[in-house]
Amino acid sequence: MNNRNFVRGLCLMAIALLFGGGSLNYTMGELSRSGPGLFPMMISTSLFVIGLLSVVRSHFVDPVPLDYSVKNIALILLSLVGFSVISQYVNMILGIIFLVFCATFAGTSYSVIRNLKISAGLIAVAFAFKHLLGLSLPLY
Repeated sequence: MNNRNFVRGLCLMAIALLFGGGSLNYTMGELSRSGPGLFPMMISTSLFVIGLLSVVRSHFVDPVPLDYSVKNIALILLSLVGFSVISQYVNMILGIIFLVFCATFAGTSYSVIRNLKISAGLIAVAFAFKHLLGLSLPLY
């Protein structure tokens, strides 16, 4: 069980089952008039298929050893918690910037220019969600 591809597929399948099971509490509706449970079920089904393909593929490719770093896990969790707190009490733009700059410390290389580009892209997506979809996001 020390194969990263196999474990990745199992995790994707578990997440898909968790959210797919939760979507069963809502009405599905039909494709012409969808209910609130249809979209999560479609996404969960797609994610489950991707996980299943990863598990099957892991038996045909060379195993990749599974390793993890507690420091990297802590950095990712810190970036998510920081994003939530900063978005709640300051604004979401600063939360996005914090998320990107903090999470990339867990990577193998760090580039301020790349982080600024990623932040700008995520902020643009947040503005699109706010203005095109009408979501009430605390951007400023």
